[in-house]
Amino acid sequence: MAHTMRIRKGDLVHVLSGKDRGKQGRVIDARPKDRKVIVENLNLVKRHTKPRPIQNTSRMGAAGMTPGGVIEKPSPLHVGNVGIRDKDSHGSPVKVRHCKRADCGEDIDR
Repeated sequence: MAHTMRIRKGDLVHVLSGKDRGKQGRVIDARPKDRKVIVENLNLVKRHTKPRPIQNTSRMGAAGMTPGGVIEKPSPLHVGNVGIRDKDSHGSPVKVRHCKRADCGEDIDR
């Protein structure tokens, strides 16, 4: 079975549920196999990391270090947050993201 999604990298999406409900953002990464998308600056989680050396940063022999500490990064959201509606724009059909929440129902422009 093929894993296909209508949401692709670069689309503007509207979050319908969770701690970031009502916010909009661009899709950074789409994972059709998991049915998840990563949205820029939404669903942020904190990860504690150790400082680690970077290999081959320069050929001078000095090893670079990645900084440690608490880092915030976006985590995946389930793809079932937005829908698509076709709309005519000057005679040609255009795909428009559409909010599926019952009390919202508005179009989300790209």
